[in-house]
Amino acid sequence: MTFGEQPAYLRVASDLRQKITDGSLPPHTRLPSQARIREEYGVSDTVALEARKVLMAEGLVEGRSGSGTYVRERLVPRRIARSGYRLAEGATPFRQEQADESVRGTWESSSEQDAADTDVALRLSVPQGARVMRTRYIYRDAGEAMMLSTSWEPLEITGRTPVMLPEEGPVGGCGVVERMAAIDIVVDNVVEEVGARPGLAEELLALGGVPGHVVVVISRTYYASGRAVETADIVVPADRYRIAYHLPVR
Repeated sequence: MTFGEQPAYLRVASDLRQKITDGSLPPHTRLPSQARIREEYGVSDTVALEARKVLMAEGLVEGRSGSGTYVRERLVPRRIARSGYRLAEGATPFRQEQADESVRGTWESSSEQDAADTDVALRLSVPQGARVMRTRYIYRDAGEAMMLSTSWEPLEITGRTPVMLPEEGPVGGCGVVERMAAIDIVVDNVVEEVGARPGLAEELLALGGVPGHVVVVISRTYYASGRAVETADIVVPADRYRIAYHLPVR
């Protein structure tokens, strides 16, 4: 499709996007009103509204209740490392990254027993309703929420062992590989599937996003001799962070 064949609302959105990109409409500037867009571009109210919706869905502008629509601050995405190399003893990828003195990362967690739903049961290869330990995490950078994670571990593996609670006990907080090794289970493989979707309302509330913002979701599962020992969903705001993979060449 050539530019001339684009629907009117996309042409308007493209022009406004260019003005945002080149600085003609700098951050915190109010976007032209619907009436002004209609007059300036010679389009209908419907076209003007749809163009604004496109820019909002792209995360370039945000609505402020009772005030209008404004250009958002253009953030420089920070990298979140996912490494295929062996980390320092007892370090998860997030904890390893926080060792840098320039980084001010913190995290909170809470664990509770739960019944595996259909998706979790499939990922862990356990019966639906099987008991699992669910742990929710929120990771912060200089106080700002940057990442959410929910993990599930089968209690038929970890129940009544010193590693039943991921963040407590003699190896609490040391990561799945070292914790499982403490109960003589050797983790030898990890699978990560990366996707994107609109954030759920509760996720965006926790991460400081607005409805419609996209999140990157990493679905991770650790295996020991083909048996799943932990699975997790990691949720990251797509407009603020990039996932960087460092993988060894064999």
